[in-house]
Amino acid sequence: MPDQVLDDISHRRFNPLTGAWLLVSPHRTKRPWQGQQEAPSKNVLPEYDPKCYLCPGNQRAQGDSNPQYDNTFAFVNDYSAVKEQQQEYKPEAAKDDVASLLLQAQPVTGRCYVLTFSPKHDITLADMTAAEILPVIQTWTRIYGSHLAPSHPLKAQAEKALASIPANPDGEVDPPKDQLRYMQIFENKGAAMGCSNPHPHCQVWTTSALPEEPGKELAQMTKYRTENGRHLLQDYAKLEADKGERVVWQNAGFLVVCPWWAVWPFEVLVIAKRHVRALVDLTDEERLQFAEAVQEVTRRYDNLFETNFPYSSGIHQAPLDCTEEEAETSWFHMHFYPPLLRSATVRKFLVGYELLAEPQRDITPEQAAARLRDCGGQLYRKLLK
Repeated sequence: MPDQVLDDISHRRFNPLTGAWLLVSPHRTKRPWQGQQEAPSKNVLPEYDPKCYLCPGNQRAQGDSNPQYDNTFAFVNDYSAVKEQQQEYKPEAAKDDVASLLLQAQPVTGRCYVLTFSPKHDITLADMTAAEILPVIQTWTRIYGSHLAPSHPLKAQAEKALASIPANPDGEVDPPKDQLRYMQIFENKGAAMGCSNPHPHCQVWTTSALPEEPGKELAQMTKYRTENGRHLLQDYAKLEADKGERVVWQNAGFLVVCPWWAVWPFEVLVIAKRHVRALVDLTDEERLQFAEAVQEVTRRYDNLFETNFPYSSGIHQAPLDCTEEEAETSWFHMHFYPPLLRSATVRKFLVGYELLAEPQRDITPEQAAARLRDCGGQLYRKLLK
């Protein structure tokens, strides 16, 4: 067990994945709350919505029609955050020019995709079984593998993995002409996280630059491996499994933990137990184990406050175009960042001190993990039917 005193005193914790610190203030959970409360989400959606631009057969905003897909469906986002073609920008940096030092910018190109999880409009990952989530994992794998650079260290492994996954024409996307650097797979669930459509789906953004967060993680993991000769997340997963107090759930392939450095109240990290560099490294059995881990997290979230629990989640893995060292240093993991704090109606805000000084949390990760461990069992909605 951690030092019991940490449940009662304010203290700082270090995040070795990013090199950042955060403030923990467990005594603040006793304060009364008179601030904003979110309305609890209600699952009163139809299985098919003729006005939804993600439902099978419907027309999307730009005029294209969706196929009558059976499980997953992928397409280029009609309103992508980055574009493949744009005007060139090559600023000339003059010697001793202060503007070139302080006003830096670089062009970014890429392509964004939307991927549905199911043809059903009224469900979420929490409602789906691991077997029903598996096609999502398989589609992620096929999209990632098809975008790897020709010289990528995982190229041969990707070809092997893709050959073992059933083809799904509705989930296939053609890679862009120019090679891109990174792929970020992420899901925003719920209106509280800015999701504009309740149909179960995620996004896949591919960019010519390595984004800030995975870039910081890769740098920290490289530093740790250089100094210790071992992988950071390998050591961390073993440490957490041995200690147990922050473990939410685990199977043979994955560990689900409320990390020591969690910022969000019920933040969760899903870590591969063996050295998996990217989706294409997973075996058929491990893909199902990963689907089980995702299902466990999302179902426990919904059970915690008996609501459609909002969150942002995302996968971090080896870049699409990288060196041998970058590939070998990468360790497959998935972040879940949920905003709810005390109930289905009270959320955590990152404001004030969090914006101007450093992140802060109230309940400890150990307390959060204990509550999530107790939320196993059948999805609460099924018990109400």
